[in-house]
Amino acid sequence: MPQLKLTYFDTHGGRGEPARLAMRIGNIPFEDDRFPFAEFAEVRKSTPFGQVPTLHVDGQQVTQSDAITRYVGKLAGLYPTDAYQALLCDEVIDALEDVNVKLGQTFGLQADALKLAREALVQGPLTLYLCWLQTQLRARGGQYFADQRLTIADLKVFVLVRWLNSGRLDHVPTDLVARVAPDLLAHLERVAATPAIQQYYASVQA
Repeated sequence: MPQLKLTYFDTHGGRGEPARLAMRIGNIPFEDDRFPFAEFAEVRKSTPFGQVPTLHVDGQQVTQSDAITRYVGKLAGLYPTDAYQALLCDEVIDALEDVNVKLGQTFGLQADALKLAREALVQGPLTLYLCWLQTQLRARGGQYFADQRLTIADLKVFVLVRWLNSGRLDHVPTDLVARVAPDLLAHLERVAATPAIQQYYASVQA
C-alpha cells in the first residue's frame, strides 16, 4: 500500500471529504493533514493550482479532488470494476462537481448580492440537480447510485446533502432536499449508518 497524505481544510465536508471517508471505509492508512482556513494562503503556495485537496502518494503530490477520490476509491474497493457501472458512478460525481462550482461562484458575495445569487441557485440549478439525483437513484434501485452497492458516488452525494442540510449556507433553506428530493434523505441516513463513517464523525467531533 502506498504512503498517502491528504491535505485539506479542517472541516467536516467539502471536496476533500469523500476521499477521507473512502479511506476510512477501506481501512486505508493515511495522514489526514488538516489546516484552518486562516493558513490557506500559505498552504496554497505549495500546490500546483493554489487549490486543495492535494494527495501525496509516496511523496508525489497529486491535485484535483475527483481524481483523488477515484484513486482512493479504487484502493478502498469503492469504485466499480464494470465499465458501465463506473460510467454511472462518474456521471454522478461529475454532476455534483457542477453543483460545487455553481455554489463556489457565490462565495465572496455580500448582503443582497449573496441573497439574490443563492435564491436563484435554489430556484434553478440546485433544485434541478437534486431532482435529477433522485431520479437516478430511483432508476438504479433506490439504494445506491451505481453497482448496487456503496461507491464513491454515494459518498459525494452524502457530503453535498449533508452540507445543504447543515444551515451553513446562507439563503439555502435547510429543508430544500426534503422538499424537492426526499429520497436523498433516506440515502443520507443509509450512508451515515456505515460503521466506519459513524466512527469517523464520532472521532472528529470528540
